[in-house]
Amino acid sequence: MLPDPARIPVVVGVGEVNDRPAVPEAGLDSAGLMAAALRAADADAGGGFLDRCDRLLVVPQISFRELDVPEALAAELGLPAGRIAEAAEASGDTPVRFLDEAAARIAAGDAAVCAVVGGEALRTAAARARAAGGTSELFAGSRRTAGDLRSAYGLVTPAEIYPLYEQATRAAWGQTLAEAQEETGRIWALMSEVAAGAEGAWLRTPRTPGEILDAGPGNRRISHPYTKFTVANPSVNQGAAVLVTSLALARAAGIPDARLVAVGSGAAAHEPDDPLARADFTTPPGMRVSLTRALERNGLTAANLDAVELYSCFPCVPKMARRVLGRPLDRPVTVHGGLTFGGGPIGNYMTHATAAMVRRLRDGGRHGLLYANGGHCTHNHTLVLSAPAAAGEPRVADPDAQAEADALRGPLPPLTDAHEGEVVLETYQVPYDGAGEPADAVAVCRNPAGERVLARVPREDRATLDLLTDGRREPVGLPGVTARSDDGRLRWRPVGS
Repeated sequence: MLPDPARIPVVVGVGEVNDRPAVPEAGLDSAGLMAAALRAADADAGGGFLDRCDRLLVVPQISFRELDVPEALAAELGLPAGRIAEAAEASGDTPVRFLDEAAARIAAGDAAVCAVVGGEALRTAAARARAAGGTSELFAGSRRTAGDLRSAYGLVTPAEIYPLYEQATRAAWGQTLAEAQEETGRIWALMSEVAAGAEGAWLRTPRTPGEILDAGPGNRRISHPYTKFTVANPSVNQGAAVLVTSLALARAAGIPDARLVAVGSGAAAHEPDDPLARADFTTPPGMRVSLTRALERNGLTAANLDAVELYSCFPCVPKMARRVLGRPLDRPVTVHGGLTFGGGPIGNYMTHATAAMVRRLRDGGRHGLLYANGGHCTHNHTLVLSAPAAAGEPRVADPDAQAEADALRGPLPPLTDAHEGEVVLETYQVPYDGAGEPADAVAVCRNPAGERVLARVPREDRATLDLLTDGRREPVGLPGVTARSDDGRLRWRPVGS
């Protein structure tokens, strides 16, 4: 028996805005970007859907923290404030979670039209702050919630956390540093090629692996082994929106089936909020379960996917995700260009990716997969989009797959910096200063009792920093010792130094 068209959720309109005024401080604010993106999505759907919107789901912005976005959108669009809901925090999984929620409302008959929208005007906000003689703090929230131990050792921001996965996965997969970097360069070069042809991408110049990996003017080192061209690019003014309704309503509005993309079943699973509360720093169970269960719930295998969008804030994320899917290295992991080239508007990247995926499926192909990641490899949500809209599997309403992820998770080691003595290096991160020189590094170790021990490698210890970064031998797994420094923190040295 075919599903009831009144209960099949479909995307009818997508809209994107890239705001590049000649004078950056004259750009739209985040609410202005969102309103423009919603109007563009409504126009893409043929008009009349935005006025009928029962639920507008807003991805939070951080560019203008004083801005009440729901209030601004209600005034700008003439929608009742009670129909607008904003998430509690800006997280990379929020757009896919909201799209899943919108589809569930349509499938349950609780709404006729829903919308998902987000926007960030970080470029404009930074320009206005500079003009006023100030600066903008991008990760203020992360610093407030990091806790004393992470703050003391400098494991707070995404650029300080994600390298822990990069080093650990490289070692677990048996790659040399050169081999791991070659993989990154190939993935990111393909991303830049996709971005060059993507309607909503921010940077549209194709880059070679060498241009992406080699540090130099315009491509500074961020944290080993990452350069600016391998990490998310938040210096953008971007907005994106998606409109969802039922197949029956879309057909009644005269929209051809060829323009309708069904929202299939999703799967979500999460890790603990503390980024150091991990059994290890290889593929998180939540990522694995989210990806595999989403495929299963839609009656698909990875071989059935015509296109994917694998979240790409840092290279370790799509590297892990593509291995779960078995996706070959020569196939793109994005339809929008990734967070470097497509643009990295904090929590709203996946709304842009959704718009790009809808266009991709309208142009041909049956199934596309959206994998979103939020926090620090913390929140995982995967969703499948399909065309033609009436040909998919019956929709699973609840995306929750948490119990399975929890069952797969190993024991979490206690975290400490109280141990002085023998340890084994589990993973590490080496940040770089503005001059491209290594700063104080962090060694994440295990002691004989199985505790996870934090220690630092001071920037003055160039021999150890070279060991961690030159690729001549794999540092992960090396024995070392920790000892208390004059500043009260532990210091790590490899055995024999």
